[in-house]
Amino acid sequence: MDFEAHRSTITLVCVAAYAAACLAVGVWAMRRTHDSRDFFVAGRDLGIVVSSIAIFSSTLSGFGFVGGPGLVYRMGMTSVWLVLTSVTGYVLTFALLGKRLRLIAEARDTVSLPDAVAARYGSETTRALTALAIVLGVLGYLATQILAMATVLRDVLSAAPVFGEVSLVSCVAISCAVLAFYCVAGGIIASVYTDLFQGSIMVVAAILVFLAAQQSVEGGFAGMSTALLADDPESIGPWGSLGMIASLSWFFLFLLGTSGQPHVITKLMMIRAPRDAKRVLPLTLLGYTLSALLWVSVGLAMRALVVQGAHPELAHADMAAPLFLQHYAHPLLAGIVFAGLFAAIMSTADAFLNIGVAAVVHDFPRAWRGRVLRDELFWARVGTVGMTIVAAGFALYSHYANARLVALLGVFGAATFAAALVPVVSIGFNWKRATPLAAIAAIAVSLVINLGIELLGMRLPWGIHGGVVAMLISLALFFGISFAQAPPRIAPDIEAAMDL
Repeated sequence: MDFEAHRSTITLVCVAAYAAACLAVGVWAMRRTHDSRDFFVAGRDLGIVVSSIAIFSSTLSGFGFVGGPGLVYRMGMTSVWLVLTSVTGYVLTFALLGKRLRLIAEARDTVSLPDAVAARYGSETTRALTALAIVLGVLGYLATQILAMATVLRDVLSAAPVFGEVSLVSCVAISCAVLAFYCVAGGIIASVYTDLFQGSIMVVAAILVFLAAQQSVEGGFAGMSTALLADDPESIGPWGSLGMIASLSWFFLFLLGTSGQPHVITKLMMIRAPRDAKRVLPLTLLGYTLSALLWVSVGLAMRALVVQGAHPELAHADMAAPLFLQHYAHPLLAGIVFAGLFAAIMSTADAFLNIGVAAVVHDFPRAWRGRVLRDELFWARVGTVGMTIVAAGFALYSHYANARLVALLGVFGAATFAAALVPVVSIGFNWKRATPLAAIAAIAVSLVINLGIELLGMRLPWGIHGGVVAMLISLALFFGISFAQAPPRIAPDIEAAMDL
């Protein structure tokens, strides 16, 4: 069979088959979702392998597999600092929160991160502000997933002769319709079990794509380095085109910031037993490291191919991965990776929708009314549809208003989470001196700074990311106010979890 002649058909069939499989998982998960605890935290019954794959998959997906190569294509080695830092960030996250968060979840029967924060500080205001930070960060991250999914789908459909050119808006609508059904039906259970399937495949596929990238440029990675060095020496240097200060700011943001990402740390609440956390970490690191090979290799290969004149300049950097797969990977491999990307994006979008909807329908009512909504599972599903629509609008606005890169939308979401939650959760769950007022001030001020920098379009000197400034100020307030106040009283069960 001439695979090359049927490349677009093979890709389309793979994506359609994967989408159908994801929908089937959603229907299967719906039968296992009996209440809001199942919907939000999978009944706290995830095994080691499922938890490991779900954690690293939720970090990569559209952010890593579409946005990552786009960043490497645009900025060179600057983007690689995100990969290196996230590995260290995982270790720090598990050290700070691996057991404690799971023990608090069991002690207080929590179904969301704001539940755990309210239990730690004994304050409903901290719950409300944590929920607000999650909703704002989710909009940036979820927009990343929707835009990445639509970008992949548009490339797949446009390559098939039967469809012709398909608009990004149409692909956003199709993607959101599939996503909404999948998320409404299965909640977080659908997400983690789709992660198990696609994460396993994507690790293998990333290795194969890495080899394909090496073969696509004459001379392999040495040839890429030579071509990029002649075109732009800074891009292939250790700091990339953004320079040392900007790269180090990203390093700092993601080193500490990983432990403040609710889509990651919430999954620590879902592990079957607290002792399993030490077994989950090595598998998470291995899966992430191997999968990240696609991030780095494809971006470098596409930039080198353009510099050498073997491929036209990309209209948009986020097209680096889709175009590489369409033109330089074996058709079967391209089909599998495209399908895996689609599934990865969908399961990660589900994870973001899940924590965002939990904040809206579970935590805000508890903070304001002192009780949860009646038929919380029903309202969780209604909220899922509403948040999908809002995030889709945000994604389209960001793309058409300023041609925002997928990964940079993700970085905004990550920065929002990091500045608001690293002091309150990562430090506060390990430091008994932290007070409720310090937590409230840290979250509130970080949100004002992050949103202010984003909405005003401020560009800081030396390429420093605004999220770093927000996190530094948030940390300073958190420590300063805590030291200025008397030590707080902590509930005995929470204190026992912190002592371990």
